[in-house]
Amino acid sequence: AIAILSVILPQMANYGLTLPRVPILAAVIWETILTFFLMFVIIAVATDSKAHVAMAGAAIGGTVLLGAILGANLTGASMNPARSLAPALFAADFSSLWIYFLSPVIGASLAALVYEKIRTV
Repeated sequence: AIAILSVILPQMANYGLTLPRVPILAAVIWETILTFFLMFVIIAVATDSKAHVAMAGAAIGGTVLLGAILGANLTGASMNPARSLAPALFAADFSSLWIYFLSPVIGASLAALVYEKIRTV
């Protein structure tokens, strides 16, 4: 998608680049929290045998929407390294990319650990 945008909208400077608008530590915490909730919902609705699979898409989509509403103006609400990688490549700006690789790993790992602990109770 970014490659197509670069051809049809060459005047765009950043192609959807995710850059933090808050201090670095705050950005890491925000992205970790957003990813935590997204992964927690994904695990709960898509992998748990007790979940109602018919509503999985709505639950995941709603979580992405809420994350975007809460985090877009603060960090870009990436929640996914792939979401940040392509725009960084086309904008040739890797200054904050590490935030969008580190935070989702931490958030998703914590979500998996917390869900496993809750599920087994």
